[in-house]
Amino acid sequence: MTDALVPFVLAAAVLLVVAGAPKVLDPADTVRGLRSAGLPGSPALVRVLAVVEVVAGIAALVGPSRPAAAAVALLYAGFTGFVLLALARGGVVESCGCLGRADTPPTRAHAIATGLVALAAGALAVSPPAQPWWSVQPALVVVLAAVLGFLLWQVIAVLPTATAAAARSAGRPIS
Repeated sequence: MTDALVPFVLAAAVLLVVAGAPKVLDPADTVRGLRSAGLPGSPALVRVLAVVEVVAGIAALVGPSRPAAAAVALLYAGFTGFVLLALARGGVVESCGCLGRADTPPTRAHAIATGLVALAAGALAVSPPAQPWWSVQPALVVVLAAVLGFLLWQVIAVLPTATAAAARSAGRPIS
């Protein structure tokens, strides 16, 4: 059963690396996102968390293990908690900084997506597959992970920009 979750966790791991690396270099959007949700935020804190994201993502990709899956699960659970907090407090003014972009406000779909990823990674941490992902149909796993990663990115980064709230915050007319 948990074998079916591997592509989801691999996709999530790739997004950790892709989202974390830019925050190491420029943490400003994430600092603003944290502060606008009423949380402490500093460039040093964001950089440390971003390095943890990148390391956890690489670990899950290169050497899948219970600890790597647990790290992915904890990070995505934290992201989910942040998004839910931001939504409960009326949303983040600019961005959650999740993907290093100032125009990706948190949404319910974002919380659902990151929550599902946290659950999938948690399930793999509790009951890992019998064999490493690359030993069983690696091409299929990679293709599924790529498609799922693209869809997850769409839900987190693109969908929020297509909402009426995003149009209002950007000063665009709503049709």
